[in-house]
Amino acid sequence: MKDIKVGIIGCGYWGPNLIRNFNENYQTDLRYACDLNTERLERIKLRYPHVHATTDYKELLKDKGVDAVAVATPVFTHYNLVRDTLDAGKHVLVEKPLAPTVRESEKLVSLARKKGLVLMVDHTFIYTGAIRRIKEFISAGELGEMYYFDSVRVNLGLFQHDVNVIWDLAPHDISIMDFLVNEKAVDISATGAVHTPGGMEDVAYVTVRFSGGLIAHFHVNWMSPVKIRRIIIGGARKMVVFDDLDPAEKIKIYDKGIELSNANKNSVYQSMVQYRIGDMYAPAISNKEALKVEIEHLADCIKNGKTPVTDGEAGLRVVRLLEAADKSLKRGGAKIKL
Repeated sequence: MKDIKVGIIGCGYWGPNLIRNFNENYQTDLRYACDLNTERLERIKLRYPHVHATTDYKELLKDKGVDAVAVATPVFTHYNLVRDTLDAGKHVLVEKPLAPTVRESEKLVSLARKKGLVLMVDHTFIYTGAIRRIKEFISAGELGEMYYFDSVRVNLGLFQHDVNVIWDLAPHDISIMDFLVNEKAVDISATGAVHTPGGMEDVAYVTVRFSGGLIAHFHVNWMSPVKIRRIIIGGARKMVVFDDLDPAEKIKIYDKGIELSNANKNSVYQSMVQYRIGDMYAPAISNKEALKVEIEHLADCIKNGKTPVTDGEAGLRVVRLLEAADKSLKRGGAKIKL
């Protein structure tokens, strides 16, 4: 039964995907589509004639029948839009990252908690079959102690004018790391470069260190001749490769690693490194659209008072890392304690 009335603010790049999935979900009733661009709204109306199109987001907020609002606008607009929506007593799904600053993110998390409303951040990858299978694999102890998390997310374009490449691309993989890693991050450093006059950093490298010795590294780039979406996770027992561009085998699990032949692992001279080369297998994963899974989860949280997997707190943790990375970038790669 479509008993959760929904409005969408922002019908640009990601908005149409949200509109399609909210319209198809059997628990959500899409009522509004809002955008400043009237041509976009006309296209939405042609496909979804039952949806009320408007250029004024406050029209959605004044409608007491609307239960939830999805915000898919540029990050610099998130704070005001999400704040106003929560103040109006409506649940929120907001595009990543949650807000441009830690301070604003904290205020939104606090406001949602005070109002007793669902605040969910659209970290879509967390709802993919591949990442959820990796989480199961790690939770079962099959990986062993985690040694490193290495990600590459590069392509040619799309250059942004309001955020740098870290804020644009890194939230995907940082949110995946936050979901998979249970250790506490202790510091972060970032270096990058600008190759367009007056532009934002278009190439960057971010390193996060954890209390248990785990190290995570992120390479993001708008100037790569090839598109790569890959994460490699190394553990004491096994290793995992996630390749989002591989249509057949997105996850590969390798029974590879090293072993020290001597019990005295602190002495190089009394120990010998041995390589373990075992099998590789690609587990079956669900191909269900991540956004469909995410909206089903949102509806369940709204109806049953549950906390989303990617709640405001998760969004805040990602923004903390992004803001600290930005600070390190401006200080020439200096380590920033977390």
